[in-house]
Amino acid sequence: MKFQKPNFWDKSKASIWSYALLPISSFINSINFFRKLVTKRNVCSLPVICVGNIYVGGTGKTPLSVEIFLMLKKMGKNPFFIKKKYLSHKDETLLLAQTGNLIEDKSRLIAIDKANRQKSDVVILDDGFQDFTIQKNLSIICFHEKQWIGNGMTIPSGPLREKLTALKRANCVIINGNKNINIEKEIIDQNKSIKIFYSRYKLINNIQIKGKKVVAFAGIGNPINFFDLLKKNNIEIIKTLNFPDHYNFKKTDIVSLNNKAKELNACLVTTEKDYFRLNNEDRKNINCLKIKLFINNREEFTNELKKLYENF
Repeated sequence: MKFQKPNFWDKSKASIWSYALLPISSFINSINFFRKLVTKRNVCSLPVICVGNIYVGGTGKTPLSVEIFLMLKKMGKNPFFIKKKYLSHKDETLLLAQTGNLIEDKSRLIAIDKANRQKSDVVILDDGFQDFTIQKNLSIICFHEKQWIGNGMTIPSGPLREKLTALKRANCVIINGNKNINIEKEIIDQNKSIKIFYSRYKLINNIQIKGKKVVAFAGIGNPINFFDLLKKNNIEIIKTLNFPDHYNFKKTDIVSLNNKAKELNACLVTTEKDYFRLNNEDRKNINCLKIKLFINNREEFTNELKKLYENF
């Protein structure tokens, strides 16, 4: 889904627009409620780890999925990524595929069956928390501390795919950002047995732009988080440009970006996801910054993965 979030979604209080859209949100919530009631959960023949969200976009699901994959490999497992096939999600698909085995299908259930036949012993759903056809063995919900739940309302009144009560179905929450006691309290109010972890991003290839002026652009869920990460790494940003999530850049966009960088005597910088959506010609003069996600209390989180097998 390509969209640019309306500003009122991330306000601390609901705006007049949020209340105007409330009837639509209520209708969607009712449909989802009945869908959950009538959908049959299928128990899979291998453990299913779901990395999902309830805040739409920009919570770090894909980097976390990659990190979990690498942790499982170190444990001697044979993990497979499972991704529902969306033409607009090519960027996420390529990011996962460069890490390890990936199966895409319009049905996640069919993809899991294919992974099982290829001798996988655990699958990681990148997204899928709202897919009620699959019984998950470990559900992990991602948030970013900066956005948290925005105005706390569901789409289209706010940025939530489900109400916060959905955390009752989750086993773990991973918050990208700083420790926040208020957020932790809201999470525990919904699910007293949930485990809370924190994560952080680290740039792993920023040497080539150190000391240079930068024009940064991004077409991801929360571009501001990418720009803030650059600033934390003392990268001099003189211009930022936002595009819709999963945006397919046109030739005119690339020409405009290059002209802007030339005008400001700066270099162009973007995210790895955005870089994957560019063709080889358009990638010229554009720096791709890669990130790695680090989980705080990594040993404790590893134990949660180990429990998955003990309880399966």
